[in-house]
Amino acid sequence: MFFQFGIKDFIDILLVATLLYYLYKLMKSTGSMKVFTGLLIFVLSWLVVTQVLEMRLLGSIFDKLISVGVLAIIVLFQEEIRHFLFSLGSHHSARALVKLFSWGKDKVSTHEDVLPIVMACLSMAKGKVGALIVMERNVPLDNIVRTGDTIDANVNQRLIENIFFKNSPLHDGAMVISNKRIKAAGCILPVSHDLDIPKELGLRHRAGMGISQETDAMAIIVSEETGSISVAYKGEFHLKLNAEELESLLISE
Repeated sequence: MFFQFGIKDFIDILLVATLLYYLYKLMKSTGSMKVFTGLLIFVLSWLVVTQVLEMRLLGSIFDKLISVGVLAIIVLFQEEIRHFLFSLGSHHSARALVKLFSWGKDKVSTHEDVLPIVMACLSMAKGKVGALIVMERNVPLDNIVRTGDTIDANVNQRLIENIFFKNSPLHDGAMVISNKRIKAAGCILPVSHDLDIPKELGLRHRAGMGISQETDAMAIIVSEETGSISVAYKGEFHLKLNAEELESLLISE
């Protein structure tokens, strides 16, 4: 008996492919690709054992694991699920859904876009002025912006340096840049409690890592102690960057 392939089957496959792609983007943006790969391998193994090989004993074990898998996924990815539901419930939900299900490439920055940021970081690094700049990408950072003071100004080297000046009231918080504009400063970021972070890295680095683990944002950190420039992105650190490396990272990513 031959398999009848119709329009419903095409739509079914398309929806499954879209769901898998969305899950891939979500896991990639939160630095959970290894967990996503492990889950995908487990599901494929379950399908082979139950549908192809028809192993009853092993299949029953897999069935039991699958039955509690939903609860395990909720526990493992509670922060990602919370962020997704928050985006759906916000007044920017339509914009968030378009970004999350977008099949195009991520936002691309040009040399002119990142030059003021690079020059400001170099100047602050030379004077050992601490700074934390968060570059919004596909995941909206509206909840982070609300924790700080709204600015909504063009990206400007002098403005960035004045915000992070040691006597500035916004010095200790994070700056959020979205759509080529400085949205807010003095923002509060989630702090990463990852034990693998080197002990010599301070609270700014942990905050930068925290936002890079929970969203797809890129965090630029200027150390107040050493004057070194670092970037936290997709749950990883890029340490001791020079001007060319920082610019290349901001443009390419």
